[in-house]
Amino acid sequence: MKKTDCTTVKLSTGAVSVYDFGTAKLHAYQTNDPLADEVFVVEKDGKGVVLEYPPFVANIEELGGYIAEQGIEIEGIVAAYHMAGASFLPGTPVFATKEADEYGHAGGGKALIDGFATAFGASFDASVPEAVTYIEGDELELAGVKMGIVRNDDAFDIEIPELNAVYTHMLGHDCHSIVAGAGHADAIIKYPFWELCARNERSVYVCVNRGEAWAPKEIRDRSILVDADIARVLEDLGDLGEARIA
Repeated sequence: MKKTDCTTVKLSTGAVSVYDFGTAKLHAYQTNDPLADEVFVVEKDGKGVVLEYPPFVANIEELGGYIAEQGIEIEGIVAAYHMAGASFLPGTPVFATKEADEYGHAGGGKALIDGFATAFGASFDASVPEAVTYIEGDELELAGVKMGIVRNDDAFDIEIPELNAVYTHMLGHDCHSIVAGAGHADAIIKYPFWELCARNERSVYVCVNRGEAWAPKEIRDRSILVDADIARVLEDLGDLGEARIA
């Protein structure tokens, strides 16, 4: 199936691309938020599972309304890397690995959430889920959808055989990879990260780091290097995001 083989539903802020696989549907929600986040809903027999949270208030309300209009009964939210936005579908069970839970509540993910909250203010929901059910083993089934859990040091990727698809964080020709300063670079182990970008020819590497905005020659032609303070960049993005939301 090609990426264009879908039906697009335009909403007030974002848009949903719906892919019909026969036994299941994938609702890919492009938030159009300042971070270009995407959230995925896998629907099967009227039930559904959500992959990742939408962290901006406008998207939380919009996606929740869309799911309700579609009549999809959500059985769970799988939070791999995006823990912010816990006001989305309150009361819905949340599933993550122990590593992903720690990443979002205390590790590199939490550091990013705090930075985004400062940059974007009230438009960004910095709350994280209080109760998380840990995923044991390498498989998870929700809403009749079987998922393979591919663990890594920070969190996990998700294989969905029924869709012949894999959800992997921040890799692909229309996603970006962020190194948000030295602390976060240490958290994600920058050298293997460069290797991932080098292996994926459709990826783009983005580095914002004052005085050290650099990329190896293997990926330099696919790199965006910003020699600036990440706090100032996020502040400028926040101003842009508020203007777009207004």
